[in-house]
Amino acid sequence: MILLTGATGTIGRATIAALRAANAQFKVAARNPADLHALGVPSVIFDWDQLGSYLPALQGVDRLFLLTPNSERQVGYILQAVAAARRAGVRQIVRVSVMGADAEPGIILGRQHVAAEREIRASGIGWTILRPTFFMDNFVRYYGVDPSRDSQVYLPNGEGKAAWVDPGDVGAVAARVLCSESDAGSVIDLTGPELLSTAEALSVIGSVLGHRYDYVDISEQAAREAMEKTGMPAWLVDAFLELNALIRQGQAATLASGVEQVLGRPPRSMREWATRLKTAPGTA
Repeated sequence: MILLTGATGTIGRATIAALRAANAQFKVAARNPADLHALGVPSVIFDWDQLGSYLPALQGVDRLFLLTPNSERQVGYILQAVAAARRAGVRQIVRVSVMGADAEPGIILGRQHVAAEREIRASGIGWTILRPTFFMDNFVRYYGVDPSRDSQVYLPNGEGKAAWVDPGDVGAVAARVLCSESDAGSVIDLTGPELLSTAEALSVIGSVLGHRYDYVDISEQAAREAMEKTGMPAWLVDAFLELNALIRQGQAATLASGVEQVLGRPPRSMREWATRLKTAPGTA
């Protein structure tokens, strides 16, 4: 039995779809299982901040998909999850990290993830680490692209390029790894097939959706002020600005073969992702 954490997010939902397609036995962990009723999947009560919920959720589970929220408590969550997984007899943990997590000195989110990876590797449980790059659907979920009309995107990414990855590919890789032990003990970097600047990516998306998406390259200070106005914690503002800096400075312009290595096919392009968004909104 597989247990999925983070099931309501982009990667969690993509993993659910891939596990369904594989006819795998799985259940999802949720603070409120009623939230997942529409997905029609078995669920179990679980709350990252309720330590007593970890072990009951893991009963009967031999494989754990570990996707934690962006939180200053992330490493603590991992420590508790690993301890509970050992007691429950879990045999494999598949952890979603971030590409470049082991860079030195690293960014805030990278340091969190590499610390979490270290605890999982030391757990004595079989493990696989997935390290995806920036997700293509960030453009719709976070950057301001409206699939139904022209819009503008304000980001401090400059002209830097990234190897944007289709979340569907990340979910497919996660499902394949969860259903097999062939990649045990591996760290797998996941990217798309091409390097695109933010402006280039918006041009591709616009050409598919039939809209114009203008990129406005703003300053880091303007981006900071906009995030702070939403009430975002200061540490998370800093973390997101570091992500933008990776793109702006060209440090995200790296292609990896992980998707093809696991799935036996090339990763999907930005155009393919946008086409799926156009034909089936909400599933990209």
